[in-house]
Amino acid sequence: ALENSPGDNPRVQIIGIRPTGEVDTVMQNLTLSQQTVDVSSISAAQYPYLKLRLLNSDQVYNTPYQLRYWRLTYIPVPEGAIAPNQFLKMKDTVEVAEPIDFKIAFKNVSDVPFDSVKVKMIVTDRNNVQHLLPVVKQRPIAINDSINVSQLIDTKQFVGSNYLYVDVNPDNDQPEQYHFNNFAYRPFFVKGDTLNPLLDVTFDNVHILNYDIVASKPTIVIKLKDEAKWFLLDDNSKLKVQLRKFASADEPESKKTYDFDGDTLQFVPAQKAPNGDNTATAIFKPYLLKDGKYELIVSGKDMSENSAGTMDYRVTFEVINKAMISNMLNYPNPFTTSTAFVFTLTGAEVPQNIKIQIMTITGKVVRDITKEELGALHIGRNITEFKWDGTDQFGQKLANGVYLYRVVTNLNGHSLEKYKFKDDPTDVYFNKGYGKMYLMR
Repeated sequence: ALENSPGDNPRVQIIGIRPTGEVDTVMQNLTLSQQTVDVSSISAAQYPYLKLRLLNSDQVYNTPYQLRYWRLTYIPVPEGAIAPNQFLKMKDTVEVAEPIDFKIAFKNVSDVPFDSVKVKMIVTDRNNVQHLLPVVKQRPIAINDSINVSQLIDTKQFVGSNYLYVDVNPDNDQPEQYHFNNFAYRPFFVKGDTLNPLLDVTFDNVHILNYDIVASKPTIVIKLKDEAKWFLLDDNSKLKVQLRKFASADEPESKKTYDFDGDTLQFVPAQKAPNGDNTATAIFKPYLLKDGKYELIVSGKDMSENSAGTMDYRVTFEVINKAMISNMLNYPNPFTTSTAFVFTLTGAEVPQNIKIQIMTITGKVVRDITKEELGALHIGRNITEFKWDGTDQFGQKLANGVYLYRVVTNLNGHSLEKYKFKDDPTDVYFNKGYGKMYLMR
């Protein structure tokens, strides 16, 4: 029954609950005379939850005090929840270096707006090592609004099985009612690159053989190609270029490793992932002033540290700075349908003009074959793309028989001298610079 007894002497205690669950009495012995009490001195960070306790005392009738109401007034805090049912985007299997475009919805389910929201993302790799990802703060979230928490995850260092941990508003960065619905775990797998890259080396657009002659100013193009279309070859440290000069009578052997820091050696990385032609190019332009034998040594690795072969690429070549041309032979000889021309050039550059004149045995010129017709020429051993088919200047078929031919050259206004290698047996086929061929249909 309601009563108005002078014996009632109730007291109220305010108990603070720490984040760890420990409790402390932060205010006590609040009496009837204290109908309103300011509790703003209690730290919300130290005690995120409060509890009220009523202690009754009535030494006259031993009845409880008839409490009309008790309450705590406060500034409310928001409440949010991850909502994968609303939006979730993430591939569970990717190739190495393929970025994972992760997105997940987070909704404000309260009547209070969020300020800018902090997000924590951690990838735990196959070795159980945690990697904290840098994530920018998300925009504020209005009442009943949602955001898509998004992050591009670089997978270069995450080959194998991994777990992504996402925590929105971590460590109570801003006050929130509950946290159990703010985080998620997502597994993903990154397929590693186990295939070796391919190394290709050309000298002035030609694949040379050991001990071939090359130009004293060659353009050596080194291509490293890998099948990993996302893990682009963009690091010049994956290529190593060395040049060794063999010992000669006047100097000892020497060897030099070149850096990608000048005009001599340039690096062109692969571009724009995904790229089905993941190829990096090194352009090597040495200036070889001294005649002799050299060895090019190249090693390459892809971005996953797979080597281009178990051994370095090595090729030995010879440099002769003086511009010369060897005896020009035709092959086959005799011929029935067509014949090509074989010869060797030395020096730094191909002559501006080179022409083959074909004559009858009486000295009449029946066909001039120009440099343009011969096709691409280079310093070193040449087999012409052009094949003479036994016709004259006007395309008419010539009669069977013996024909003479000679080579006319011009480099900076001078004819090239004759190049003759050791034990060259071809002089027997030439008389005063003229060769013979036999057309037999």
